[in-house]
Amino acid sequence: MKKLIALALCVLFPLALLASESGYVVKYDGGSLTGLSTGTDLRLQIVGNEIHLMKKHDLVQAIPASAVTEISYGQDVHRRVGAAIGLAVVSFGLGALMALTKSKKHFIGLTWADGDKKGGFAMQCDKNDYRGILTGLEGVTGKTAVDSEAMTVKN
Repeated sequence: MKKLIALALCVLFPLALLASESGYVVKYDGGSLTGLSTGTDLRLQIVGNEIHLMKKHDLVQAIPASAVTEISYGQDVHRRVGAAIGLAVVSFGLGALMALTKSKKHFIGLTWADGDKKGGFAMQCDKNDYRGILTGLEGVTGKTAVDSEAMTVKN
């Protein structure tokens, strides 16, 4: 009986891994994609020479890699004031320490022009995934990501 269970697990475990969804989970932060609101969870997949954005199992947008005109990257850094106030109710010392900590959000922007179809969007990425997403997008498009904080705007 133990051998039968072990054999079943050996067969089912690899099948479960194959059935898992590939790609990266991102949050839509705005742009030209219709029918999506800010904060919508999407899955970004790089399939051959295309970049696919999926909402659950539905394809939202397929972008040819050759149509990508720019990849940008930026961060939003802010202090955790709300969490510090909540923690200060319980312990003033811990609340004061929490007020000194910072939180970072990582954003990647993508613009494209495919004939008459032009568009762009920004997505929020997980801190563990943004480097992989940037590397994948740079590799498939041949473009180098631009750090939006390094760009200066002259009026």
